[in-house]
Amino acid sequence: MADTISWAATVATIIGAFMTASNLGSRITGYGFAVFTIGALCWIAVGALSDQPALMWTNVVLLALNTFGVWRWLGRQAGVEEGARSASEASERSPGEALFPVSLLSRAPVRCGQAEVGHCIDAMAGCRSGRLDYLVVSEGGVAGVGEKLRRLSWNDAHVEGELVVTDLAADRFEHLDELRRDEWPGH
Repeated sequence: MADTISWAATVATIIGAFMTASNLGSRITGYGFAVFTIGALCWIAVGALSDQPALMWTNVVLLALNTFGVWRWLGRQAGVEEGARSASEASERSPGEALFPVSLLSRAPVRCGQAEVGHCIDAMAGCRSGRLDYLVVSEGGVAGVGEKLRRLSWNDAHVEGELVVTDLAADRFEHLDELRRDEWPGH
């Protein structure tokens, strides 16, 4: 019995680690912590069934941490994202400029015409003015390996729903400044 449960724990732990490490958004991260919770419960059972108190108590602590992770990413963060979404929608029906959540600039797909050319991973803004100067767009690669970071001027971009859209032609986008991972320009 303990052997079967240990395999379930192993699979749950690997899947949970993959889901949280992938950084695919708050919901996936939250579900990753939920899968980790199942793994911790299984490891607690294995520790109890096989008389391994260190394994059992380590996973009791991990169970508490995973429960916090579920709350943090599926409870609190989901509420924050819902608040940002509702403010964005309300601003579209109000006079003045429509708003978007700035957190979008750390994850939004970037589109040139109909083609997705990368994902926004960050943005640089003025400390006093709050005006956006440029976006950092990740292009290509897999899980960050082999990606190119490009500097996209905010003057050449805007937000449409959950997307960052640029009017640059795809070939012009490919010729934007490539940024070193650890050294971005001040302006």
